[in-house]
Amino acid sequence: MRRLKEIAIHRFREKASVFLTELHPARDAEERSAVLALLRKRDFDATHHCSAWREGVPVSAFGADDDGEPSGTAGRPMLAVLEGAEVTDLIAICIRWYGGTKLGTGGLVRAYTEGVQGALAEADALGLWEEVRILRTGEIRVPAAQAHLPFALLGAFPAAAVLEQTFDQEAAVLRFQCPPDLVPTLEHTWRERSRGGSIHWE
Repeated sequence: MRRLKEIAIHRFREKASVFLTELHPARDAEERSAVLALLRKRDFDATHHCSAWREGVPVSAFGADDDGEPSGTAGRPMLAVLEGAEVTDLIAICIRWYGGTKLGTGGLVRAYTEGVQGALAEADALGLWEEVRILRTGEIRVPAAQAHLPFALLGAFPAAAVLEQTFDQEAAVLRFQCPPDLVPTLEHTWRERSRGGSIHWE
């Protein structure tokens, strides 16, 4: 998963229409609205301001807007490109100035797809990404006398990191993080070692 650090821009012409695609870092609805408002004001003479966005690590929300183009010809194709690139916390805005020649639905899909692909390629070339690790948080509860057992389990998996250990009246509670693909292995191993114990995942 990657997160954008700075704005990336790609501009091209297709049958007299001009397409300007911008990728902007945006982590929530407020930031996305601010970006869209700014670009609508700046490029007030444009025909369309189509957009797609993704938010969260892992991705918890996403959306797309055709902004007057035929349904499904702009926002959805743009979002599909963002999904394929595994990027998040950004908004892609493709601004179109209509040049008088209709592109047809297929032509529109290709153009809006190309716009986002071009902006992503520009971001790649300029090194505008930061890698974001997706982690799951787990919790293991055991009797206080067995507080060492979860440490023994996690010690066998270097990708798992202990966050904290706490004690209440009856148990020791260990919280940790690990990559999502390690979850099934940890669950299976802990179930065997603890003879039926389970891990609680947040």
